[in-house]
Amino acid sequence: MGSINIMSWNVNGLRSMVKKGFLEWVAESQPDILCLQEIKAQERQLPTNLRHIDGYIPHFFSAERKGYSGVAVYTKLPPVNVEYGLGEKRFDVEGRTLIAEFEDFVLFNIYFPNGKASDERLQYKMDFYDAFMERADGFKDEGRNVIVCGDVNTAHKEIDLARPKQNEKSSGFLPQERAWIDIFLDRGYVDTFRMFNQEAGQYSWWDQKTRARDRNVGWRIDYFFASESLKNRITSAYILPDVMGSDHCPIGIELEVGQ
Repeated sequence: MGSINIMSWNVNGLRSMVKKGFLEWVAESQPDILCLQEIKAQERQLPTNLRHIDGYIPHFFSAERKGYSGVAVYTKLPPVNVEYGLGEKRFDVEGRTLIAEFEDFVLFNIYFPNGKASDERLQYKMDFYDAFMERADGFKDEGRNVIVCGDVNTAHKEIDLARPKQNEKSSGFLPQERAWIDIFLDRGYVDTFRMFNQEAGQYSWWDQKTRARDRNVGWRIDYFFASESLKNRITSAYILPDVMGSDHCPIGIELEVGQ
């Protein structure tokens, strides 16, 4: 039985990453599947070296608004099918979801909304969560293996952010946001990172304005979730805080595949 490496990274602007060593990082780390969030570009705006990375099949789903949101998947494994969006216009105009179906599993690459701007955006975020969960459950109920990765924009538990008490009333750590993750996991999914690591101080995002990364005052808001059917086949899950270039860092899992 072989294994594949799936990685996820909110790059906070894909075009700007070229000057920060992104292509060299991909060439060195060689993920089998790389999921990106917040690419902030239409496909036609990307330079050729980002539209075509050697050895990878690319898929892009951009927001209608320029310079905003957007997701991408680069994969060495040809997908059986790719869906762009959740099928609901008010979510899909923001280019937040790519669903890549492979023989062995269905992979959701998602840039979940941020709820900090207003009460309306918080409600939009919660509605998006529910629409996503319905879609994921649809595949799981069919007996499919499901993997979900991306920027969830919520820290699940107190261990998942440096300053939980100060952020109890901040979107990203509100009771209803955290409760939604509980509900999702209770429906038959696992937080892969916590299968292997129960330590505090493990974060994937840091506020750039306050140079929080230097002090590791961060949040773990980027996740790989998997259906429980895959639990015994995930051999590792990790965070790469030393990889620079964005206010987020890459995360990943190793998954056993094949006979």
